[in-house]
Amino acid sequence: MQKRALVSVSNKENLTDFISGLVKLDYEIISTGGTLKKLQDAGVPAKAVDSVTGFPEILDGRVKTLHPFVHGGLLAKKNDPDHMKQLEENNIQPIDLVIVNLYPFKETLAKADATDEDIIENIDIGGPAMLRAAAKNFESTTVIVDPADYADVLAALEQGDVSLEKRRELAGKVFRHTAHYDAMIAGYFTEKAEIDFPENYTVTYEKVQTLRYGENPHQQAAFYRLPQDEELSLAAAKQLHGKELSYNNIQDANAALEMVAAYDEPAVVAVKHMNPCGIGMGDTVEEAFDRAYAADPVSIFGGIVAANREIDLATAEKLSKIFLEIVIAPSFTVEALDVLQQKKNIRLLELAMPASVDTYHRLTTVKGGVLIQTNDTATLDVDALEVPTKRKPTAEELADLQFVWKAVKHVKSNAIALAKGKQTVGIGAGQMNRVGAAKIAIEQAGEQAKGAVMGSDAFFPMPDTVETAAAAGITAIIQPGGSKRDQDSIDACDAHGIAMVFTGQRHFKH
Repeated sequence: MQKRALVSVSNKENLTDFISGLVKLDYEIISTGGTLKKLQDAGVPAKAVDSVTGFPEILDGRVKTLHPFVHGGLLAKKNDPDHMKQLEENNIQPIDLVIVNLYPFKETLAKADATDEDIIENIDIGGPAMLRAAAKNFESTTVIVDPADYADVLAALEQGDVSLEKRRELAGKVFRHTAHYDAMIAGYFTEKAEIDFPENYTVTYEKVQTLRYGENPHQQAAFYRLPQDEELSLAAAKQLHGKELSYNNIQDANAALEMVAAYDEPAVVAVKHMNPCGIGMGDTVEEAFDRAYAADPVSIFGGIVAANREIDLATAEKLSKIFLEIVIAPSFTVEALDVLQQKKNIRLLELAMPASVDTYHRLTTVKGGVLIQTNDTATLDVDALEVPTKRKPTAEELADLQFVWKAVKHVKSNAIALAKGKQTVGIGAGQMNRVGAAKIAIEQAGEQAKGAVMGSDAFFPMPDTVETAAAAGITAIIQPGGSKRDQDSIDACDAHGIAMVFTGQRHFKH
């Protein structure tokens, strides 16, 4: 019996060459719609699926392959005599090879002018049904969903047949593909229904690259992206120079992007191990970098720098004098690139900076499960601030308090940050107690602690952090408030003439 191949694809890349190869191997080709037309226009012999089913396409093409003559041919086990007898009794011919890929749902979803009707009509029904049927019956049927597999399959067929192992591999690829497709559709309907946490959480990612290793060389890792790019997404960055990003690079770079996006004025953030080691603002990107560098000229070594303005020549010359893993910016001048590209190992990433960070789901895996929360997009409402101390912050202090509050939000808890004059001067990150974090930040600041302001990501459970701040010359503090012992800290501030502001907003970051 002549072998039969069923082909119906949206992605027609390398299609005619592959199908022509099947024809040379004496395959009968059946096809549908635009795929059939493309083959016939190219002179490749193929016949319409309705000539096999004896039933016309109906409902604007919604129904064309959903027929026993198709699915019987796809699902029959060739090694089962009863199955083959039933095919013969019903005049159904087995289908040996299926080449199908799906309606462009993702591409339609990405179009700014796509209507709901456009999106719905690009939900494929017949395609997934054929793919799943053929993949389920992989012992008897070879199924291809990816044009990248054409060459290997054709080569195998020319040598005799596709091995069972290869057919199983292709079937697995099909089910991953349809799961990915269905997850995008589920996401669309979940979003339209405005459901944040559905009863079943389906999410899908596309592989960007295999990484050399994870956090450490003995760990394996890969980088995946969402099918629809977020504006502030490292996966959307254009790499202008340098070797591939590592696992730790990606973690740190993502943290840097979220930090620098918090500032409207020209700002530069230096990051080390997902914590800021220096943040600076200025009238220019060069001035912002000067302040970020001065905040901690030791820790910035081997770090990542992110700017929310174009990197110019003057800034590039300063960046080139220190060892940095990555520089991220919305753009680089030609002169700046000339300077920075002379450094072999530095990675240069170009990424447009959005006006604000959109809400998205942050996933943290635990053994046997996953924690899901929205990212921390809360911003400071200056009009809602409470000042419980006798002394109110000056205008200059208030500006620094707003600056340091944006900074401390991105420091691992327990977190304390000090700032003065649009720059951080000391950061204490990830400590087991808050006064310990304060001591680290103050030690790092040294003499710059005098006259600086302090930000704390959570409330003070006791007045020891205030006492430590007072001894260092801190003049104002911003913190969430809400402790049962707030009054102790208020009294300590009053005793030392420190202004303290309550935000009513906590920023734990574990």
